[in-house]
Amino acid sequence: MQRRIVSKGLAVVLGAILLFIAPVVASAEEGLVIKMATLAPEGSSWMKTFNAINAEVTAKTKGAVSFKAYPGGVLGDEKDMMRKMQIGQIHAATLTTGGLAALFREIDVLHIPFLFQNYGEVDYILKAMTPNFAKGLEADGYILLGWAEGGFVYLMSTTPISSVADLKKAKVWIWQESPLAKAIFNEVGVSAIPLSVPDVLVGLQTGLVEVVYSPPIGAISLQWFTRVKYMTDVPLSYIGGGIIVRKDIFKKLSPEMQDLVIKIFQRHLEQLRVTTRQETEEAIKVIMRNGVKIITPSKDQVAEYKRLSDTAMGRIVNQTFSKKVMDDVTARLEAYRKGKR
Repeated sequence: MQRRIVSKGLAVVLGAILLFIAPVVASAEEGLVIKMATLAPEGSSWMKTFNAINAEVTAKTKGAVSFKAYPGGVLGDEKDMMRKMQIGQIHAATLTTGGLAALFREIDVLHIPFLFQNYGEVDYILKAMTPNFAKGLEADGYILLGWAEGGFVYLMSTTPISSVADLKKAKVWIWQESPLAKAIFNEVGVSAIPLSVPDVLVGLQTGLVEVVYSPPIGAISLQWFTRVKYMTDVPLSYIGGGIIVRKDIFKKLSPEMQDLVIKIFQRHLEQLRVTTRQETEEAIKVIMRNGVKIITPSKDQVAEYKRLSDTAMGRIVNQTFSKKVMDDVTARLEAYRKGKR
């Protein structure tokens, strides 16, 4: 474990050095180089998609713009990425919708537990709400290039978790930048342990935490699935992702080139969402083959989760997302379910 920590530290140092060696614009001939950070590891479907996007952008703009990626969390977690974007060390990042909500709070509405019943509802709401979300991000200085996806979130643990009572007895991880999760855990009565995403694996290895939450593909890419024994078969909430770029950097491009770049990103990312959903099904099989047992709570236990979640949402509304945006999303979902789109 010590060798792994040293290697990780060396990677972070090298990544920081590279940031200061590579200028934003190397020369007039080379064009604009946009530096982008992501937690996605090299070799993942996201990085394969990103490489395809970069190749197409570079070719179709004749080298006027290209992207350089820093994958695998080499530049830290999402909080670190946002800080580096703010001071200009990097210019773009792939963030979860939780990270994006730190820039425009209304996006947090997507994380309401048990909000979505299927991916059709997710796609419908994202399409309907994107203009509002994009406008909010732009007001904060960022351009939304497109949506990525993590999928539905499940509890994974080293001890079986089927009920709220089980959760109260366990050492539960909480992502440092998630006020929504904090509100829910407070309602449940869980004193969660805050850790950055890159530190969770060590937390599982050392027993600092016993319960984590993640989409299945996230648990595999981050290697958490190698340190858990159980997965609770209740999709708690949806986690998406978005690719943003600093507005001042993006506006260096002509309006025509901006439109071209956004269209390339959105076309590739639509296909990536299809791939991600296919990989999620395979990821659950991989997790089970690794010896992880599936825990299926009773209907009463699930109802207790939902009741506590609804109570927490009633208390947190207007502290993160507004009641107006929550009412808008729930009304749209109700109409969608009745076929009145």
